[in-house]
Amino acid sequence: MAQAKITPPTPRRSTPSRRRRGLGIWAALFSTVFLLALTAGLGLGLYGVHLDKVVRSKFEGKRWALPARVYARPLELYVGRPLTQDALVGELRRLKYRETADLGRAGSFNTDGDRVLIRTRPFRYWDGAESERLISVQIADGVITDMRSGGNGRDLALVRLDPALIASIYPTHNEDRVLLRRQQLPPLLVKALLAVEDRSFYQHLGVDPKAILRAAFENLMAGRTVQGASTLTQQLVKNFYLTQERTLERKAKEAYMAVLLDHRYSKDEILTAYANEVYLGQDGSRAIHGFGLASRFYFDRDIDELSTPQVALLVAILKGPGEYNPRRHPDKATERRNLVIELMAHHQVISAAEAEQAKSAPLGIKDGGAKPAGDYPSFIQLVRRQLQRDYREEDLRSEGLRIFTTLDPLIQTQTETAVQTRLPKLDAQRGYKRGTLETAAVVTSVSQGEVLALVGGRDTDYAGFNRALDAVRSVGSAIKPVVYLTALSQPERFSLLTPIADRPISLRIGGQLWQPKNYDRRTHGTVPLYRALAKSYNLATINLGLQVGVDQVADMLGRLGVVRPVKRVRRCARSGRCSMPPASR
Repeated sequence: MAQAKITPPTPRRSTPSRRRRGLGIWAALFSTVFLLALTAGLGLGLYGVHLDKVVRSKFEGKRWALPARVYARPLELYVGRPLTQDALVGELRRLKYRETADLGRAGSFNTDGDRVLIRTRPFRYWDGAESERLISVQIADGVITDMRSGGNGRDLALVRLDPALIASIYPTHNEDRVLLRRQQLPPLLVKALLAVEDRSFYQHLGVDPKAILRAAFENLMAGRTVQGASTLTQQLVKNFYLTQERTLERKAKEAYMAVLLDHRYSKDEILTAYANEVYLGQDGSRAIHGFGLASRFYFDRDIDELSTPQVALLVAILKGPGEYNPRRHPDKATERRNLVIELMAHHQVISAAEAEQAKSAPLGIKDGGAKPAGDYPSFIQLVRRQLQRDYREEDLRSEGLRIFTTLDPLIQTQTETAVQTRLPKLDAQRGYKRGTLETAAVVTSVSQGEVLALVGGRDTDYAGFNRALDAVRSVGSAIKPVVYLTALSQPERFSLLTPIADRPISLRIGGQLWQPKNYDRRTHGTVPLYRALAKSYNLATINLGLQVGVDQVADMLGRLGVVRPVKRVRRCARSGRCSMPPASR
């Protein structure tokens, strides 16, 4: 049987044109990919240039709107100053100094017999900065008899205590912050912040790939988002430049800008900006930004005076200022704070023993922190009126002005005490129902003419109608110095010895007949000018005023600062009839 021979088919050879066509397809594909990559790279690079410009312009030009801070006068201490120990201790307590045996921290004091030991706070005054110092003040019989440095025993000529903050004028958007420099950030706060929020802050380049992978794994295992991977730099970018929306596009932009920010600026610059910008709570309509203000808002302390559990609480609040608000949710805030303390111990920021002690400490939240207590509402009304006269509203609300006033808290306290003790007695003496009489008080310094204290009414805490500034009453004897000043400003006509007639006078003003009398119901004939002033004779003063000229007296009132309309009686006939034109200034 014949066998068939089967031969494999001859392979078809590629023609040169087919090979060229295949190579052309690969070349086109490569070219397309290359061009797309080049275009994307170029676009990304150009976008990076744009973002870099945005980063630099906003970071370097960042100008926070800061409130104006209004301060009382600083208490000056010097040998020979009249001051009781109770008054000094009361002033220290008003300034939130802590009474403690350990004077290791600024803002503390203790008493030792007739001596008061004080660790003052550093403060920047209008004429320069005053550094922290330990002083010893000895007081005997209501006078400072000795004052020396607690460190070397050297005699001190003058020491100023930091002044009390009595008011703030907030920006229109009601953000508030106390700006801190890098050296003002306590090392414990920095270490706690990095241990909890960004352990690789000083190593990464703006984003932390390891943290991203770790967070992705944890979230995948949990089936939900349980861990974030944003660095402090990314958080700052989000707060500075971006919205709070959660999209992949925004996260990518955030990461890109974080890398650019890290490339452009030092770690310390970024950390300082973060510490001043981060949101840490809400006080009504006022937003609390930055650790400096948060320290005062929650603890009524400067940030360098905080304890370990207090530092831990500030870091804890970062995760959610609303959810971990220690005033509204103390249990949740305590739980979160203790977790931060455990992380601080785990990363050897503090010891295990310190951690256990810190976890058992109370939250220590103070009411009314970070803003003045409103103890001087009447005086503040005067300050605000003068500020509105001399400054633009936008400057008061954004430039961070430090306004030093003449208010003396010691004299203000004494004035308020006098009002509160004297008025009830006057009510009783005159048979009035308690609370009937009203009052006002202004205390000025004789030498400088400065307003040292001001009370606007019987209720010294009332911020409404201010009788010291707005009550309109008959001028009475307050006009007398103006009349005599007007006369003595004309030395060619008047001197202290010029004879003045203290005699009866009748003036018809409009339809009213005015017949003034002296307080003692007597007349004294012709008296020298100085005696009429010293004895406050009404009739002599009126006759002198008519002789000087009513217009001249009214002009002198204006020169002395009176801005209310002044009614002038310009023409008086010999019969005593006078005409009165409309009120003028």
